[in-house]
This record gives sequence, C-alpha cells and structure tokens, in this order.
Amino acid sequence: MTLDTNSLNSEINKTQGSGHSGKYLTFQLDNTEFAIEILKVVEILKMMEITSVPMWPSFAKGTINLRGRVIPVIDLRQKFGLSEAEATERTCTIVVELGVDQVGIQVEEVNEVREISQDNVSPPPSIGGTVNSDFILGMGKANGNTIILLNLEKILIGSDMDLMLKTEVEVEDVLTV
Repeated sequence: MTLDTNSLNSEINKTQGSGHSGKYLTFQLDNTEFAIEILKVVEILKMMEITSVPMWPSFAKGTINLRGRVIPVIDLRQKFGLSEAEATERTCTIVVELGVDQVGIQVEEVNEVREISQDNVSPPPSIGGTVNSDFILGMGKANGNTIILLNLEKILIGSDMDLMLKTEVEVEDVLTV
C-alpha cells in the first residue's frame, strides 16, 4: 500500500472526537501488522532529522522539533526487542498523545485507518506467567489477517519514558527562555 501521509492525517482529523472506539491506525513492524487507537494519534510524519540524546535507553531514537515542540521518538522495533532495521522511504513517525505528553513512535510503514468491530477482537493470547502481554489490547481479525492491537499506555509509560518526558520538558523550558 502506498503511504500518503496527507490523506491519513485527514482521516485522523475526521475521526478525532467522533467516539468511534473501533477505529485503528495500522502499521507494520517486522512483517507483522499492529494497530493503535486512532483517537491517540496526533499526526503521521515522514522521516525527519532526529536529535540523539545521550544516556537515553537504547530504544529511544532521540527528539524531533515539531513546530517548536520537542517530542521524544522511540523505535518501536527496539522497544519490542526486535533487531534494528534500516530506515526506508516508508519509515515514518506516528505522533501520539498520552495525557498531556506527545511521543513519536517510529514504525516501518503505516498502512491505513481501519474499523475493527468488537466481534472481530479476541483477547490477547495467554502464554503463561513468564511472558508479559499487558501491552496487547486484543487480537483483531480483518480480511483473514491478524492484527495486534496495542495498548500504548502499557508500552510507553514507565521509568524509561518518564526520564525521556522529563527531558522533553527541560528542553522546552530552555527553548522558551
């Protein structure tokens, strides 16, 4: 599927605030389709310059300056423990909102905005007590494919992210002085 960030951003703007909890933005990581709730998506950005920040976790790519706001960017592949992949023309950053904070998540490719009804969502698989699957909202089914529906709060909130968001605030304070 061809990435058209303008039409995807337009779809996001139409959906925000409409109360359709079954709409998800789907994207690829390591040949697996994932999805996040569309209401959490602020916008989709093509690759742009990322400023690295020393002593951040290995999954943290750095920060971007988005219209004067400094936003931390994480590589979702690395956060999930996957090997690092070479950026391509399809690689993009999905800016999401978590409460008052914004975070960019870098993915290999954004697919589309897709409606997934509750009848097509199964609970996350149970693999046993040693594997944490709290970050999975459910397993969506669409057109014969399985889509992993992600819980962004479980993925992006924690001590590493708290450090990154604190740095974001400190950098913004310096920029506004």
